[in-house]
Amino acid sequence: MRLENKPAVRELAREYPLPDEDKLIQQLLAIRRPHVRQGPSGKFLRESHPKHHGCVRAEFIVEPGLPEDLRVGVFAKERAYPAWIRFSNANGLKRDGSYRKDIKLDLRGAAIKVMAVEGEKILEEEKHETTQDFLLISTDALFVRDLAAFVKLLGEPRVLTLLWYFFNPLDLHLRELRIGLRSVKRIANPLDIEYSSVVPFLFGDRAVKYKLRPVVDKPDKAPKCPSADFLRDAMQQRLAGGEARFDLMLQVQTDPYKMPVEDPSVVWDEGLSPFRKVATVRIPEQRFDSAAQMEFCENLSFNPWHSLPEHRPLGGLNRARKVVYLALAKLRHELNQAPVKEPSPGHSF
Repeated sequence: MRLENKPAVRELAREYPLPDEDKLIQQLLAIRRPHVRQGPSGKFLRESHPKHHGCVRAEFIVEPGLPEDLRVGVFAKERAYPAWIRFSNANGLKRDGSYRKDIKLDLRGAAIKVMAVEGEKILEEEKHETTQDFLLISTDALFVRDLAAFVKLLGEPRVLTLLWYFFNPLDLHLRELRIGLRSVKRIANPLDIEYSSVVPFLFGDRAVKYKLRPVVDKPDKAPKCPSADFLRDAMQQRLAGGEARFDLMLQVQTDPYKMPVEDPSVVWDEGLSPFRKVATVRIPEQRFDSAAQMEFCENLSFNPWHSLPEHRPLGGLNRARKVVYLALAKLRHELNQAPVKEPSPGHSF
C-alpha cells in the first residue's frame, strides 16, 4: 500500500511515496532518454552532467576518532579508501551537440566513487562490486518540491510554459524560482566550491544529507578572457603544483517536518542539526587530462544506488534515480559499445 507524501504525522527517516510514483518514474525516463546524445567526440554522453572537467584520483580518509553514532557503513573504521572524483557541468551540451562554455551560469557536480568498500551492495546485479558512490552538486536545494513537479517541469521545456508554472496566480512557485536562480553560478575552479547531496540518505537507521566543503586558503579568480574549457585548465594548474582537499560532512535529520525527506527544495536548518565532519577527501598532485584517462572518465557510471544498505538513498527523486540512471547508463554504454563496469582499485592507464 502506497502512502501520500504529505501525511498528518511524519516519522524520522521515513519515506512517503506519491501514489502514482511508478508512473511518474517511467514518464521521467521517457523524457530524459532522448538527452543521451552524441557530443563533440561522437560518443554518446550522459543525459545529465554530460561535460566533465576530468576524473581525478583521490583518497577518501575516514575521520579518526569518530563518535560511536557516526561509525556506520563506510565510516565504521578509521581507514583511507582509494577513490575517483568526476567534476562536471550540469548543462554541458548545446542544441547542436557542442559543449557550452564553462563561464556560463550553471550547476556543477562532484561525483565520488569510493573504492575497496567491502559488503553486499543494494543493486542486485552489482551486489558484489566494491564501490560506494556519493553524488553532490553545487547547490543545497532544488527548485521542485517532489517528483511530480520535476516531471512536469522537464516535460514542458517551452519558455512560456515554464513562466506559467512559476507565475500562475492560482499556483505560484516564486520560492522555487528563487531557488533555481540562486543555484546557477559562474565559478573559477571546481576545487574551490561547496557541494551538497541536496536529497537525503540513510545513515544506519537515521536520515542524513552530505556536504563537501573545500579546504582552500585562496580561491581562484576567473580569468578575464576564459577559454571554453578553462575549468579543466584551472583544476590542472592547481593539481600540477600540489594537492586539493575537501571536508565531507553530514547533517542528521532531527525534525521530520522542518527537515523533510521527500521535499528537496527545503534546506535543512543547521540550527536544528549542525554538519559534522566524517571524512577528508584528499586529491593529490597529479595530471588527469591524458586521452586514456579522459576516456576512462567518460565510461564511468555514477549512481547513488551503488551503495551499501546502510547508506541507502531516500526520497522520491532518489527512487527515480535508481530506475532512470540504470536504464540510461545501460543505453549510453550500448550505443558506445562499451561495457558497463565498475573500476578496480588498482586501475592504471
